[in-house]
Amino acid sequence: MSNEVTPERLWTGDYYNQGTGKSDIFDKLKEECGVFAVFGHPDAASLSYYGLHALQHRGEESAGICTAGGHEFNYHRGMGLVKEVFDKDRLGSLTGNMSIGHVRYSTSGDSRLSNAQPLVFKYREGDLAIATNGNIVNEPMLRQELESSGSIFQTTSDTEVIAHLIARSPKDFVEAAKDALKRLVGGFAFLLMTNDKLLVASDPNGLRPLTMGRLGSAYIFASETCAMEVIGAEPIRDIEPGELLVLDANGLHEDRYTEPARKALCAMEYIYFSRPDSDLNGSNLHSARKRMGSKMALESFVDADVVTGVPDSSISAAIGYAEQTGIPYELGLIKNKYTGRTFIQPSQELREQGVKMKLSAVRRVVEGKRVVMIDDSIVRGTTSRRIVNLLRDAGASEVHVRITSPPFKNPCFYGIDTPDRRELIASAKSIEEIRQEINADSLSFLSAEGLIAAIGGYDVENYKGGLCLACFDNDYPTRLDFKGEEKMGCNR
Repeated sequence: MSNEVTPERLWTGDYYNQGTGKSDIFDKLKEECGVFAVFGHPDAASLSYYGLHALQHRGEESAGICTAGGHEFNYHRGMGLVKEVFDKDRLGSLTGNMSIGHVRYSTSGDSRLSNAQPLVFKYREGDLAIATNGNIVNEPMLRQELESSGSIFQTTSDTEVIAHLIARSPKDFVEAAKDALKRLVGGFAFLLMTNDKLLVASDPNGLRPLTMGRLGSAYIFASETCAMEVIGAEPIRDIEPGELLVLDANGLHEDRYTEPARKALCAMEYIYFSRPDSDLNGSNLHSARKRMGSKMALESFVDADVVTGVPDSSISAAIGYAEQTGIPYELGLIKNKYTGRTFIQPSQELREQGVKMKLSAVRRVVEGKRVVMIDDSIVRGTTSRRIVNLLRDAGASEVHVRITSPPFKNPCFYGIDTPDRRELIASAKSIEEIRQEINADSLSFLSAEGLIAAIGGYDVENYKGGLCLACFDNDYPTRLDFKGEEKMGCNR
């Protein structure tokens, strides 16, 4: 396959899927990444360990922590879960009162140790560590530009681009970081750490979540508030689009590297990615998902005997649907939490067993019953079909599928690992055709208006002022074409 970067390869996903081996082995959306930072606490490494453990659902491929405190960096990264990468001795060696940490699911770059974050570099001003959640859409073009002028990249991660941009700048670290961030297009939450400074930045659209909290006199930053709760920190506020926070010996300095663009927080954070005990933009995720289920019931009621949710992300919505309709909620599907990461099994035959390994239908609950199966999304349709068939094999007389989001028709370029448009079932098939494909008795999707109303805090008539629904409506908030023609969305 040619390595030439073209808009067509970016649009189909060929560039991002090259070498990952993931393009044909998953149906559910994959988590992006999770970031966590501590400034001004003597147990920064231990706090980061617990924070990353709370964010484990956002990435299971690798984990890493880097600490500092006026001296050289101490860091450790490894492939696997947080509890597999770190032990007491490893954490004990990570001294310092500030740290950045990361859990990764690769949406850009190979799944290998060299791409595990935080990425750590040495340059003229000392040490530099970087961790990010998201995706830099114009990274291929920036990489080509940098390589043509002499930069030598050590990883295939898009995060490395910002390190080269900073290192090549004659300005001081903060100003160089500002200039570098201005050149990036995409969705990202950045943590950048030197020997004596911590920088925290959000993309101009606020696509990726990032929140700030306090633990005594220390500052805490995390992708989700659940990571703060686990260490006893108090969430304060979300990082604003285009904002840059600088923390050093003089405390916290609030700054900007650019003016905010159209605010567009990823709607899938509400629907699927974030933990139900997290709060986002002032809304609790469990409560928001219950409201999605309730809205779904109002938009598409079906007479049935039981309601069940596909664990774990759809449980809250299933409860909301059951409460709204009066149909009993039951645990018709049980998740086996100890199957491992089945999407990286070595053969297609074993991968085909993934759903059966991860889910079991409770025969005594669904046998002879009309079942409403609640799920958050349909990507390719293969997993949905297998779950519907699980319920039928367990004796369900009818299976009615209700999806608490609109049809997922378009790929994401901002940090969610999605198939390209050609493999998204809703981009090519009607709802009736999808129903037939997944073997359901009926199928309905939540409307965009119902979704926004359920999330709360956004104007249903003008949701473009706060949410990104590009995966549903094809209206991307950033440029996707970098051949000189500016396009605020793609309709190719």
